[in-house]
Amino acid sequence: MPNRLQYEKSPYLRQHADNPVDWYPWGEEAFEKARRENKPVFLSIGYATCHWCHVMARESFADEEVAAELNRDYVPVKVDREERPDVDAVYMRACVAMNGSGGWPLTVLLTPEQQPFFAATYLPKNNRGRQLGLLPLLKAAAQKWAQAPDSLRKTGGELTALLAQPAAADAAEPSLDHARRAAEQLKASFDAEYGGFGTAPKFPTAHHLLFLLRYAHANADKEARAAAEKTLQQMARGGIFDQLGGGFSRYSTDREWLAPHFEKTLYDNALLALAYTEAWQDGHLALYRSVAERTLDYCLRELRDEQGGFYAGQDADSEGEEGAYYLFTPAEVKAVLGESEGRGFCECYDITEEGNFHGKSIPNLLLNQRWQLVPEGYGAYREKLRHARQERLPLATDNKVLTGWNGLMLMALSRAARVFDSAVYRDAAETLADFLARELGDPGALKARWCEGEARFAARLDDYAFYALGLLELYRADFDPAHLLRAKALAGEILTRFADPSGGFFLTAADGEKLILRPKETQDGALPCGNSAAAVLFQRLWRLSAEPEWREAADRQLRFLCGSLGAYPAAATFGLCAVLDAVLPTQELVCAAPDETVPESLRAVERKYAPELEILLKTPARAGKLAEAAPFTAEYTPKDGKPAFYLCSGGACQLPVTEL
Repeated sequence: MPNRLQYEKSPYLRQHADNPVDWYPWGEEAFEKARRENKPVFLSIGYATCHWCHVMARESFADEEVAAELNRDYVPVKVDREERPDVDAVYMRACVAMNGSGGWPLTVLLTPEQQPFFAATYLPKNNRGRQLGLLPLLKAAAQKWAQAPDSLRKTGGELTALLAQPAAADAAEPSLDHARRAAEQLKASFDAEYGGFGTAPKFPTAHHLLFLLRYAHANADKEARAAAEKTLQQMARGGIFDQLGGGFSRYSTDREWLAPHFEKTLYDNALLALAYTEAWQDGHLALYRSVAERTLDYCLRELRDEQGGFYAGQDADSEGEEGAYYLFTPAEVKAVLGESEGRGFCECYDITEEGNFHGKSIPNLLLNQRWQLVPEGYGAYREKLRHARQERLPLATDNKVLTGWNGLMLMALSRAARVFDSAVYRDAAETLADFLARELGDPGALKARWCEGEARFAARLDDYAFYALGLLELYRADFDPAHLLRAKALAGEILTRFADPSGGFFLTAADGEKLILRPKETQDGALPCGNSAAAVLFQRLWRLSAEPEWREAADRQLRFLCGSLGAYPAAATFGLCAVLDAVLPTQELVCAAPDETVPESLRAVERKYAPELEILLKTPARAGKLAEAAPFTAEYTPKDGKPAFYLCSGGACQLPVTEL
């Protein structure tokens, strides 16, 4: 008999709809039952493409014995962390406070008042060596609740009070030293042999690479540039990059980037596509463009909804086995390509009889010393093999469309459209922007998630910030000032609904659902935090509009961010891109054109790597809206019937010229 999760849209929640566990979705109904029956709440948080979430589901949540314990003594609540990052942020903080680390699946025991008194990640059904089992935990906690509930309530109350204490941080003036220290910290943890930072498991962390590229560009730092390039190249060679179908897996389980955790997420691929595009701009190495395009093409092919939005990701498991969809043997390759071509392909991509992963092979170029010279025609071979593996059991796709993640995708598509002069990416970006505006709501009522026609859940800080940043990138791709106006409206909502009077912004709006605490994130994780994104957004709006409101917002946010960096500024590298923008020389270029044609010289400038440069285009048809978005452009006019270029730097503008 299906439980209440059958009525939810989330693919993750639906995965558990047929469990014998009597799951509730997060909401008042569950907590009212817990209060009425005086039961603790068993909270399980995960997401649809999470391998270990699947393991725990098979071992425990599909198990009748576990279900009997949960249904008798607890009110079981299941949460999709991608739908409710606010709930996840609250209880992940509790898990980290209790254990020193966290992850998913997240397992938390709560009082009926939502206060946590136990937290862990994956638990096997029974004790396994020194690892606590779920069943023993449930029995022990239920007995404790029956005998001494006040002690558990006291624990929950004390932990909640501890978590609710604001982090002490004084505002600090942004300086180049913040960026310099972050760059030095990244270089100190850089793996010179294989690229990346730290040891296994290794995460791509694209915002580290974006920061290093920009820092190196601004400061002529060859080491920073080399660290970013080595990482980009090694990932492109490894198994973390899907050599056949494009796109990146979530992380690598080893130093070499060979064996990934095979799930693919939209946000990783959007940010990595942006990083490879920026790397191509600064040097025009063909590899970077190829990887960026193959990553975006993967997203367009396999993650795009027919209405133009992009799904959250694809699963790691196929037929219950992690990575099975991606693995090949020499015989399987030769069956598709033929004996001779198949043998050559296997030699190129390290597909061997002994295999490099559980007896089969992850295609990669790590052992190929001529990896940048893959033989001509192998692109067609990759396509044949990609089509062949599609005949296998298809990967499960999480078909939620998340506003924030789609904002990142809008950034990536728009940048690629501009620098690669691609009509395909430009059309996809404009269609995506139309979808977000149409289906997710106006700025004042923006929703966080769309799925199967339903928009739901109040948008959070990062939804607003990433969406607005995507619109700013789209403006640079098609110069429609309507994108600037909508970005300003979204940024205005951040200022009025998310601000903390003591500095920075909360994850949730002031009029949002009240949890036991209001999360406020100041460190970048797998993707940049909302406070980092807000700093970049306000700084760019100030430069594009020249309106004091945005300069004041940017200055406040940068002082807050720099004050919260502490001893490890590398924890907020995306925000530090705004710091670079604020403390180093920048330029603003306005082109006043006599007609609607974009001057080719302006297009040429747009393709160059110049993160310090913002560009505005004024045409007769768009002059009115542009003046709304950037009032200072009202007086700018063409010269002698030709496009006039106005260049400003450091608060001073030069006389207009007609030649760049």
